[in-house]
Amino acid sequence: MTKKLIQQNDIVVKSWEQLCEEVYHDSWKPEMGRYRSDYAFRGLSDMNYELKNSFLRNCGDKPELEYHLLRNFRKYSISRDPQLTSTFWRALVLAQHHGLPTRLIDWTYSPFIAMHFATANTEKYDIDGVIWKVDFVKVNQLVPTPLSNGLEEEKCNAFTVEMLEKIVSLGDFDRLFTENQVLFFEPPSIDERIVNQFALFSVMNNPTGVLDEWLIQRPDTYRRIIIPKELKLEVRDKLDQANITERVLFPGLDGLAKWLKRHYTPVE
Repeated sequence: MTKKLIQQNDIVVKSWEQLCEEVYHDSWKPEMGRYRSDYAFRGLSDMNYELKNSFLRNCGDKPELEYHLLRNFRKYSISRDPQLTSTFWRALVLAQHHGLPTRLIDWTYSPFIAMHFATANTEKYDIDGVIWKVDFVKVNQLVPTPLSNGLEEEKCNAFTVEMLEKIVSLGDFDRLFTENQVLFFEPPSIDERIVNQFALFSVMNNPTGVLDEWLIQRPDTYRRIIIPKELKLEVRDKLDQANITERVLFPGLDGLAKWLKRHYTPVE
């Protein structure tokens, strides 16, 4: 079943120039005299994909399985640095980074990296892509105390793992709210991939929650930029020229192989 467009929040771009304008929409801060975006970006190759986390896609409506996944990940993971899995928050980040199904969803501060993920899949060039653009500052302002106190004390707009660990355990985070809640936080710089992708994560207090459903109820927190299939190849070529490629975003031989595979795949 195809999802309907959310008309008031969807922008269908018609050119590269319009795409660049839209990703930087509302980024001018007159009080600073600078361009400083409050948005997090997520690019998807198919505009109909929902913002479902990998845990929900893999385990369905069985939230009790999350604890067992993370417990065993911490038990069997071998790391030179035991601090990487010292708490469930840290284990959640490391597990997501290595492909374990978790409640986290990957985002980036960079609109161009989001464009990359919207156009990297050559098998989806016959389908419109999308960039979700979420005001993470506004979303994080919706959290109650004691989380809001943490942002105020640190004078920042996004949480860090260290801040979350100081305020609340993952289990207490789930019990802190009477309804679904979302927050955005920055992961530790585990490796070059995290750094190069300018990454941050969204997390819900419900491991089986669907983020689009939460956002649709708060239309002032997001926009969706639709990239028509006819525009995808132009966007892709210009990103390659700007060196926004798998070779940079996935440092090492795996990323190099991904880049070469895509770059030399014929597109009809």
